[in-house]
Amino acid sequence: MPSVTELRVNGTTRKLDAVAERTLLSVLREDLKLTGTKFGCGEARCSACTVLMDGAPVRSCVTSVGSVGSRQVTTIEGLEQNGKLHPVQEAFLEEGAFQCGYCTSGMILNTVALLNRQPNPSEADILSALNGHLCRCCGYPKVLNAVRRAARARR
Repeated sequence: MPSVTELRVNGTTRKLDAVAERTLLSVLREDLKLTGTKFGCGEARCSACTVLMDGAPVRSCVTSVGSVGSRQVTTIEGLEQNGKLHPVQEAFLEEGAFQCGYCTSGMILNTVALLNRQPNPSEADILSALNGHLCRCCGYPKVLNAVRRAARARR
């Protein structure tokens, strides 16, 4: 079976020995110990496993590590820089946009991708971008407030 020997994650090329058919999620969590990306459903339906690949959100539970190639993967751990949280992370904290936190990393990463491609999103843009992110705690109003706050902060 072919294996993957390098993976670009959070700005660093990481060496590994992983069968190409393994999921990106399992390699991130088990091999690289980046546990901020969560396993939810394993079917790309809950979005807890969302990471960014070259800036675009992907569901890592259904993405094979062999399909990543030379693309850059960003996990929730890769957003903070020099000990400072990303502005979207700050907005989620300021709005209290989580309870148990299980879905939060996926929502934050999808929000980062949304604001990078659309700095001034409409309400419909926000709802569309977060569609498919399931929150067991039903914290959606605070999540939406956090996305709005992060968008305002970028202006």
